Amino acid sequence: MAEPIVVKLSDGVRPLNVVGEQITVLAPGQRTGSYEVFHQIGPEGSGPPPHSHPWDEAFYVVAGEIAFGIGDEELLAHAGTFVHLPAGTTHWFRFGKGGGEMVSLTSREGASHMFEDFDREVSPTAPDIGKLIELGRPYGLTVDVPANLDA
Repeated sequence: MAEPIVVKLSDGVRPLNVVGEQITVLAPGQRTGSYEVFHQIGPEGSGPPPHSHPWDEAFYVVAGEIAFGIGDEELLAHAGTFVHLPAGTTHWFRFGKGGGEMVSLTSREGASHMFEDFDREVSPTAPDIGKLIELGRPYGLTVDVPANLDA
């Protein structure tokens, strides 16, 4: 049986640096027995390239505005907006003017380990897309590489 989890950001929990944003693991899958929860803060323009993965993912925008690309559609989410993406959905997001903040949830364990790998091995200011793809592959991450970049 899983134990209760209480995390206070004021306790100095170290966020992970992932493609320019700060991601704090609030509830890893190995502690919950299934889902994972994250607190994400990003400066203006930060966010991942178009990608998909084998877990559902949901976001609740807490502050600022965040542009989401979902398949071929794009939407601008303001504070108070909830976005759910089923597993396998190609998506991306970009923190808008002044940056933003959101809480995210994944349907199973995996993202926390992948984010730890990214934090350890990929520069947050000049991410190597090839390294990102290589590190994400064991977790089922697929990255849509822009035509002007070589992976």
